[in-house]
Amino acid sequence: MKTIEEQIQELKVKRGAVIIAHNYQIDEVQAIADFTGDSLELSRKAAQLSEEVVVFCGVHFMAETAAILSPEKTILIPDPDAGCPMADMVNAEQLRELKAKHPGAKVVCYVNSSADVKAESDICCTSSNAVKVCESLGDVEIIFVPDRNLGAFVAKKLGKEFILYNGFCPTHERIRDIDVLAMKEAHPNALVLAHPECNQPVRDLADELLSTGQMCHYATASAAKEFIIATEVGINYRLRTENPDKLFYSVSEDRAVCPNMKKITMEKILWSLQDMKERVIVPADVAARAVGCIERMLEL
Repeated sequence: MKTIEEQIQELKVKRGAVIIAHNYQIDEVQAIADFTGDSLELSRKAAQLSEEVVVFCGVHFMAETAAILSPEKTILIPDPDAGCPMADMVNAEQLRELKAKHPGAKVVCYVNSSADVKAESDICCTSSNAVKVCESLGDVEIIFVPDRNLGAFVAKKLGKEFILYNGFCPTHERIRDIDVLAMKEAHPNALVLAHPECNQPVRDLADELLSTGQMCHYATASAAKEFIIATEVGINYRLRTENPDKLFYSVSEDRAVCPNMKKITMEKILWSLQDMKERVIVPADVAARAVGCIERMLEL
């Protein structure tokens, strides 16, 4: 009897497929993936690869972004119910209403948003390039959707006031400053690496505010040997795998868990390859408008 992993590997070859996984996926999914990374890294990787079938282990907006950048490829998500509460907090109609109230403003949308919202936006950003993207717009009024925490972080960096949409990541909102302080007391030599989706009290306690990809690069390059990680717990698998000589402490093993990121399992990857489901298709008219929003970011 073949193991699930062996069956996946056989089907991957048969389908001409590649498996990519976000840094927040469960350990065994990251272990079987051909590539791991943050949402935009993976979408760009999907566009660069020669394989025609991409199994995207992440949440739905990520697979949508890959489908927009690679319309000729088959993008599969093993669990179509793996959504993003933050992305769901704003839709195209709500954004159009906000734009109507601020006709001269430019809309910067976080990549954690739907294709419909990207289609209504001027430019996209990630947590790693949000400062650069907003700075590139010059002295204009900026509507930032949907994450109020990332938007506030960027606005403070640039010394500006943004029109912030009141969206947020429930997982990062559950990370509290008291948790960080307790970990700092327990591990006084550890550096605190926090995601800018965290609320301000947590951001204020961080030694570095970094995207998941930046955290991985920083931890490897740093001379420090201990780190307190204030983001979703899944990233610890990659951090520990790439840095076996260093110690990583999650700020909370209970609260810093995204249930949507944990929906994809080895069995679902196998079923996805067996049935070639679920395929992510973005309507052509939406994709045509959304791709400009993403490409303007990539040009930077």
